[in-house]
Amino acid sequence: MPRIIVLPNTDLCPDGAVLDNIETGTSICEALLAHDIEIEHACEMSCACTTCHVIVREGFNSLPPSDDLEDDMLDKAWGLEAQSRLSCQAIVTDQDLVVEIPRYTINHAREHH
Repeated sequence: MPRIIVLPNTDLCPDGAVLDNIETGTSICEALLAHDIEIEHACEMSCACTTCHVIVREGFNSLPPSDDLEDDMLDKAWGLEAQSRLSCQAIVTDQDLVVEIPRYTINHAREHH
């Protein structure tokens, strides 16, 4: 089973984390939340916001491609990069991933779920 290596994020995961045995077919967002990394997901993972934006530093090409809706939403994300994905739409396959959670989102206030 693949793992997700989360790079340090001052607010959500100060020391970084290694999430082992992630079930394929799980979204990155679901995996983070299941391991107590409280990434924002203001639209409840419906691809209607950009608060769960991540940058996939390694393993990007193993993810299924984004669709037009995700691409349109990503255009609004803070700090967009070529390897950006909405974590609610990025589905883990059989390869390990290295993920960076950007420091900021477009939200003015953090949602607590």
